Amino acid sequence: MNWVERARVNVRRARLLELVMGLVAIPSPTGDEGPLAEYAAAELAVAGLRSGTLPLDDRQACAWARLPGTGGGRDLMLYAPIDTLTIGRTDEDVPWIGPELRADMRAEPAVHGDYVVGLGAGNPKGHVACVIAAAEAVAAAGVPLAGDLLVGLGAGGMPTNSPRLDGDLRRHTGQGVGCSFLLEQGFWPDHAVIAKPGWTVSHEEVGLAWFEVTVHGTHTYVGSRHRLPYRNAIAAAGEVAAGLEVWFEEYAARHTAGTVAPQGVVSAIEGGWMRMAAVTPAACRFRCDLRLPPDLTPAAAKREFSAAIEDIAATTGAEVTWDMVLAVPGTRTAPSDPVVTATVAAFKEAEGGPHVPILGNSGATDANILRSRGVPTARVGMPKASTGELGIDPSADFQMGMNTVDLREMERLTRLLIRVAIDVIGVRDAR
Repeated sequence: MNWVERARVNVRRARLLELVMGLVAIPSPTGDEGPLAEYAAAELAVAGLRSGTLPLDDRQACAWARLPGTGGGRDLMLYAPIDTLTIGRTDEDVPWIGPELRADMRAEPAVHGDYVVGLGAGNPKGHVACVIAAAEAVAAAGVPLAGDLLVGLGAGGMPTNSPRLDGDLRRHTGQGVGCSFLLEQGFWPDHAVIAKPGWTVSHEEVGLAWFEVTVHGTHTYVGSRHRLPYRNAIAAAGEVAAGLEVWFEEYAARHTAGTVAPQGVVSAIEGGWMRMAAVTPAACRFRCDLRLPPDLTPAAAKREFSAAIEDIAATTGAEVTWDMVLAVPGTRTAPSDPVVTATVAAFKEAEGGPHVPILGNSGATDANILRSRGVPTARVGMPKASTGELGIDPSADFQMGMNTVDLREMERLTRLLIRVAIDVIGVRDAR
């Protein structure tokens, strides 16, 4: 604890504010994280860590840093993704995000007392700032770490493919692509801690599978509806989607266990020509996101989805084809693993009381990439900001919760990460 406290002396709110403001001000939608990675790497270099960027292509990149230890100890990576879920552009986000692009939905940070508001201020950029600040503090204290402290800031951490802006058709974006690339390029630790929202320590989380469902019908003209065969693919797709919504609840009830309660949604739909309302399309398709508990493989989930679709098709009379188009398995680290026990101990100190796990989780992160590659990983993060001072309560509004961070919580998380890093890696000289 002596070395922990020496490092914690270097945690300053002014520095956390500077970091999160700088991070939010640089747009980093999935697939375009390069400029933000360069900024983060430069900040880590100023703090005295070996750092750099790891480009995936000419637009997206990860940032990394290494604080070498004296040798013989375990290596730990403090990890956070750096891309935002939405774009921050009216032409891409509206009307799906809401009727307008609010101030919190733009890459224009603003300070409101103890809060910073702007695109991704809470998730992920407030957590990125805490990871950077924790590494800086350990470096500044000259802690004689036995192993290496690594920082991994990954591109493509959000559950999305690349937005189709400016003809962008890249597939190697999102779903943890940057995290995977960091590991492949040699940034491989013994243990990892991922900083993502939620004031709890998680050792397991859901994975996900995406399904694309096509409901078939007849292409015809409104003037001939009463004269020709009529089977409206859009109306039938609505019935199939409604059936799946019921099945998702049954699925979640069957697979809720431990700390996870895997959910499912129908997320996007397309069919027909918006310019030509006089005709029906021959097909209407939509996508689903089905979350997977750690003990259910994507192949097993596919079989469950298949049975559900067959039953819904038989009930509704719809003609349906479908396919699984993406899969990331759910994962688990043993609660007894040193990275989990160290993070729980640090949490108890920060909380001033016991660690009571949050149950019913259905969020997936790059922890699945780390664990599936054999890196034991704990997840810890900040609670959602909750305040009436901002006009919209971040704890009740999804986007405001993503885009708001409490500086006081940033201090607490940074201090926690410092203790976890030193406890897991160990020191050569504990005086």
